[in-house]
Amino acid sequence: MKKSDFDYHLPEELIAQAPLPERSASRLLHLDAEGAHHDRHVRDLPALLEPGDLLVFNDTRVIPARLFGRKDSGGRVEILIERLTGSHEARAQLGVSKSPRAGTRILLDAGGEFEVLGREGEFYLLRLLGDEALEKLLLRAGRLPLPPYIQREPGADDAERYQTVFAKHVGAVAAPTAGLHFDDALLDQLRARGVQFGHITLHVGAGTFQPMRAESVHEHTMHSEWLNVGAELVEQIRRTRAAGRRVIAVGTTVVRALETAMREGEIQPYAGDTQIFIFPGYRIRAVDALITNFHLPQSTLMMLVSALCGRERILAAYRHAVEQRYRFFSYGDAMLLEPEAQAAGIRDSGSGIRSEQEPHP
Repeated sequence: MKKSDFDYHLPEELIAQAPLPERSASRLLHLDAEGAHHDRHVRDLPALLEPGDLLVFNDTRVIPARLFGRKDSGGRVEILIERLTGSHEARAQLGVSKSPRAGTRILLDAGGEFEVLGREGEFYLLRLLGDEALEKLLLRAGRLPLPPYIQREPGADDAERYQTVFAKHVGAVAAPTAGLHFDDALLDQLRARGVQFGHITLHVGAGTFQPMRAESVHEHTMHSEWLNVGAELVEQIRRTRAAGRRVIAVGTTVVRALETAMREGEIQPYAGDTQIFIFPGYRIRAVDALITNFHLPQSTLMMLVSALCGRERILAAYRHAVEQRYRFFSYGDAMLLEPEAQAAGIRDSGSGIRSEQEPHP
């Protein structure tokens, strides 16, 4: 299996550069269990869900993770915090002309100073010197790290729109974008419909924007992200399944979190890192449907949705979306994906096979 198997043609003008004025006004391509395409809007979700269905959201909160400075030798540095690892320490990507060695100092334009502690692969380990906590520095001086395919600088509106309305736990450097389509009015309508809500936390890292470098899917190593699946959500899922209702993930991060928490055929409480890599051949069992944005060609997320619905079905849906001029990626439109009825039955029976990429954190 090759990454080129998950390629598709996308006209550049379909990459959304800004959000719509209203969150729930985004279009929704519904791929139903029979394989049919339906062109709808996100605000139609109350009519597409049943009372007792459980929507699971990612409640991570995006931090303004981009900083600028210069090395003590004078070279300019762009810093993208990938993960906070302590009150004064972080793992980060550095945009520099020459890689700094351990002990190098980085003087920040906004005041403050980092020391480079070392390197882990493509990431650098940094310590913020002084009394100010790193989270406080980022809230004071950091800039929002919009995805690289958004060809503009972040504006004042992005601070609110590149954040879900239910964002709670600080730690992500990229938004769980499927959740961006939900506003308070839509959540109220879903509650009135009898739809239940649950939450996981998965802090999306900068690695989510890194392209696959290996052509063979089996040679790719996933980036690590921290997550928490709590006992309260686990009980919600059990009650939902016992009542014969669906568990619907809002975003691929939710799928990754719940599949990581799957132990002995059941979702168990779990907090810690994951490097789970889901691609066709892996049988997704934790969720019954998925609400997600459109993903980049040849990306691991294209592989995840293909594992849920089948590669050919997904590629056909993407061709339809391009023909119908849907808006793509973080500020774009959404999909509601339902596995084929036959595949869903196999998954529910617990007899599905997994690829060799087992969900070990």
